[in-house]
Amino acid sequence: MNLILASQSPRRKQLLEQAEVPFVIRTAHSDEDFPADMPAGDVPLFIARNKARAVADTLDAGERAASVIIAADTVVVLDNQIIGKPKDEADAIAILQRLSGRMHRVITGVSILAQDKTIDLKTVTEVYFHPVSLEKITHYVRKYQPMDKAGAYAIQEWIGLTAIEKINGDFYNVMGLPVSEVVAVLEREGWKPL
Repeated sequence: MNLILASQSPRRKQLLEQAEVPFVIRTAHSDEDFPADMPAGDVPLFIARNKARAVADTLDAGERAASVIIAADTVVVLDNQIIGKPKDEADAIAILQRLSGRMHRVITGVSILAQDKTIDLKTVTEVYFHPVSLEKITHYVRKYQPMDKAGAYAIQEWIGLTAIEKINGDFYNVMGLPVSEVVAVLEREGWKPL
């Protein structure tokens, strides 16, 4: 089977490479809008399904029959509200001030498509921040420029090392992909050669 990662995320690419999963990257435009009344926890799986279907639609029948498509989307949720990517530096600082001293949830939806089979995963990790000073937040935002990251941070960067008190759940989910769950599905279904 040809494994296709339907994502341009460098973190998802890195995680699959480190798990020694052979794959190619292929993306297609998909609508990331979602119904206004959709619960925040359902949004990432809804978007991941759309990403997977969009890539499937670009394949001819032969490619489709020989491919497994992995698509994912990750959201940060605080007080049942999705915190997206910051608009600018000031917004990133404001987001991290909201997360400071609090617990938020990182939710990743993964949709795996193969032939006529779809397997969906939803993984939730609770992340607890210590209280973080404005000085530390500003240093992080200016040095690491987390504008492309939901919640305005990456757990594997300086802020994760210095400001996160604990997590409950999958660390790699916070990076954008619950790798062990994905690999378990691929192995169970016979889609991952080893």
